[in-house]
Parts: sequence; C-alpha cells; structure tokens
Amino acid sequence: MKTFVNFLSIFRICAAFAIIPTLMFQWYWVSLILFALGAISDWLDGFLARKFNCCTKLGGVLDHIGDKLLVANTFIMLALMMRFWFIIIPIIIMIARELYVSGLREFLGTQKIEMPVPHARFAMGKIKTTLQMLCIVAFLALFAISTTVTPDTISSRLLRTMNILSQSGIVLLWGALVASIWSATQYTITFAQKLKKIK
Repeated sequence: MKTFVNFLSIFRICAAFAIIPTLMFQWYWVSLILFALGAISDWLDGFLARKFNCCTKLGGVLDHIGDKLLVANTFIMLALMMRFWFIIIPIIIMIARELYVSGLREFLGTQKIEMPVPHARFAMGKIKTTLQMLCIVAFLALFAISTTVTPDTISSRLLRTMNILSQSGIVLLWGALVASIWSATQYTITFAQKLKKIK
C-alpha cells in the first residue's frame, strides 16, 4: 500500500508537468482530465495513508511536492493565458506565500526543528488547497467548453454555463487568496513560537 500511495504522489508530479504542454497546445479537455485526476489522487493518497497507517517521510515529501507543483504550474499557465489583473495578482501572492512558508520551514529545518501544520479551528491550509483546486477546475472547464462552441452549437444555456464557470472561478480564486493569507499568518505565529526555542 505504501508503494501505491507514493505512486499517486508521483503521478501528481508527472501530471503537473504534463499540464504545461497540454495548455500550450490548447488541449483543454486533456488538461482538465489530468488536473481532475491529480486533485482526486491528492485526496486518495491522504485517505489511504491514514486508513492503512502507511504514512512515511518520503510519502509526505512527495505528497507536498506533488500538491504544490500541480497547483503552481497550472496557475502560472492560467495567468499567462488570461492576463487579467484580478487573475494575475492573486496567483502571484499565493505562489509567493508558498515560497514564504517553505522558507520558514527550511530555516527551522536547519535548526533541527519541525514546523507542523498549525492547529486551529479551521484548517486554512486544506481550505486553501481545496479552493485553489476547485478554482482551477472551473477555469479549465471553461476553456474546455469554449473549444466546443461554434455558431451552430451556441445557446443561451451554454453561454450561461460558461458565465457561471467564469464567475465561480474568480470568486474561488479570491477565496483561496484569503485562505492563503490566513494560513500564512498561522504559520508565521507558529514560526515565532518555534523561534523562541532557538538559543
């Protein structure tokens, strides 16, 4: 089971890089399927690792890398494709947040201190990731559907669906930004507490 769980994380890493050319060549349905499978694998490997008690340090590292690459790579491509300030700015801030938190972890690592996920009533890190993935699915679905629209097939229902996906993607993106900043604040507080242990 450990091997299968690690395979899911490795699949997510591969999907993160495979999404780049699929978006470049406008294979939006392939991008959507790849990302959806990657998102499902993120939930599945965590579920299996907990259920069968097969959590390992390697698995944790692979899972972390897979999540970040899948989201960051896709977000960067979407920012390049959409080029609206209300899309680009949240993406830049969220990627900067990931680098910031990784920097905090790395510093504490040099001091042989672990920085666990902050304990709070709301697990903002998980909420952030969920909102990010839902946002990306909405945007990818929007692009995928747009490739099927022709003057013969266009309808008010299809246009309404595309509008809903567009608006939902924007709302989810900014919701993810709020959760991202909130989560970074929690990590900063935890980091400050850990810092007191360093002589």
